[in-house]
Amino acid sequence: MNVGFDAASMNDITRAAGVSKGTIYVYFENKGELFQTIILEAKQRIFEDLRATLNAEGPAEDILKRFSARLATGMTCEETVKAMRIAIGVAERFPELVRSFFGGHPENLVDTVSDFVVARIESGELQAENPRLAAVQLLELSTGHLWKQRLFGLMDAPPSEAEISEMAENAVTLFLSRYSART
Repeated sequence: MNVGFDAASMNDITRAAGVSKGTIYVYFENKGELFQTIILEAKQRIFEDLRATLNAEGPAEDILKRFSARLATGMTCEETVKAMRIAIGVAERFPELVRSFFGGHPENLVDTVSDFVVARIESGELQAENPRLAAVQLLELSTGHLWKQRLFGLMDAPPSEAEISEMAENAVTLFLSRYSART
């Protein structure tokens, strides 16, 4: 991840891992498959934390603020940004890498947030004609600006906790201004 997909040779990878090429090739057919596995494992770690956050008990507003902050933190951390840059850099040659990052997992984040929205519609807290669109909008509101700043190198380090908290607060306030159930 440190030098990018093209610059990393299998020799570099085996040296960094402290294993032989033969060992790597037992598990992975090629560098692309290895990288895809690394991406999916990183994505899974973030995903499990986010799913647990959405499954917590409490008012939708509180849960969504925690979720939004954790999502922004996960999407702007160094490991995620490096993986996304690499995936984008090889997208034309290895489109499956990008698909695996943005939706290749059996459970993707849009579906998980959409399920949360549906559950909260059923409980009377939210209202939305299109829960999937509501989910996409929440995800974009929560990460869009900070994530793009990090991805394109306009922000050298991950945002501060205060910046993330402000983004999460505003994202959820805007989201609820549209999707909170009218009483």
